[in-house]
Amino acid sequence: MTGASPSRAAQPAPEGPDGCGVTLLVCSSCRREGDGPEVPRPGSRLADAVGAAAGCGVAVRRVACLGNCSRGLSAAVYRPGCWTYVFGGLDEASGGDLLAGARLFAGSSDGFMPWRGRPEALKRGLIARVPPIELLKDLP
Repeated sequence: MTGASPSRAAQPAPEGPDGCGVTLLVCSSCRREGDGPEVPRPGSRLADAVGAAAGCGVAVRRVACLGNCSRGLSAAVYRPGCWTYVFGGLDEASGGDLLAGARLFAGSSDGFMPWRGRPEALKRGLIARVPPIELLKDLP
């Protein structure tokens, strides 16, 4: 890779949707194999739990599908101008880990979610890290 280094220091990120620095995108359509349409989806319950506890600095948004169905409940952590992190293998009790990771990310000065201090569910559940669109213009 040429151009900007992925470890470059990020500029202070602007606020994201809803006036917050970090946005959790929770797949509300995730469900367990065998659940019928009448059963509340675990992804939707995870979104409810995270949204109820989010508070200042972290917004929660539901998305219809993150396309990670084979890896269980999924969520992404987005911060404008920074890398976006996609996680899978979550469960309905992962709300606290998602919020802890989002707050860790919000406090990061380099645009990356630090590995140290990241909840275990977010260490083992990392699916992808997507570069900010601004970085793509510097790639060959």
